[in-house]
Amino acid sequence: GSSSEFIPKCRACRRQAREHSGEGDHHEGLSSDEELTPTEVDEFQKSKDNVLEDSRKIFEDVHTDFCDIRKILLKFQEWKEKFPDSYCDAYISFCLPKLLNPLIRVHLISWNPLE
Repeated sequence: GSSSEFIPKCRACRRQAREHSGEGDHHEGLSSDEELTPTEVDEFQKSKDNVLEDSRKIFEDVHTDFCDIRKILLKFQEWKEKFPDSYCDAYISFCLPKLLNPLIRVHLISWNPLE
């Protein structure tokens, strides 16, 4: 048969095997092929912790006025209020996303939309 016929047969076989073995904690729609082993979970957590630790060091040597998004935006707001012509001529509104991108990315490293 085709591969689309194969997938439901495999699921049916796994479901039948779970029913016979007494596994009751399986959630329909989740593939057992996608479940992580405890070793994989530990390795992922260690890797995640290393990334988070490294991310804390990124702005260690940066002056506090230049590693806080609010403070940076405040400086640009002051520039806009005091010198609107040069602010417009420098196309600051187009530059801000690129300027703030690294700061925002660092703040989002630990964000998990599923938690």
